[in-house]
Amino acid sequence: QVQLVESGGGVVQTGDSLRLSCAASGRTFNIYTLGWFRQAPGKEREFVGSILWNGRHSRIAESVEGRFTISKDNAKNTVYLQMNSLKPEDTAVYYCAAKAGPATDFGAWGQGTQVAVSS
Repeated sequence: QVQLVESGGGVVQTGDSLRLSCAASGRTFNIYTLGWFRQAPGKEREFVGSILWNGRHSRIAESVEGRFTISKDNAKNTVYLQMNSLKPEDTAVYYCAAKAGPATDFGAWGQGTQVAVSS
């Protein structure tokens, strides 16, 4: 079993930056990919980006490309979501999730961290 804990959310102004962290523990050797998702009030959950657990490849959704980046600290089993030039539409609860293989679903989820961007 994998446990995921997000942190780093907060209230910021338009144009500010935040770095979210997702710390993984437990059976991390089962992780193939770690992803970031977000869900704004009244909206469906949205994929933000993902990174292979070996840290060699990442991808970012077009909606945040150029502003958000994903990285991983292998020694700390922690994945980061660096968010720059934040906009009010980035306001959401951000979740990290893990999947065990390329064709599996994201089966382990964190509790989420709130990001609020004021105009």
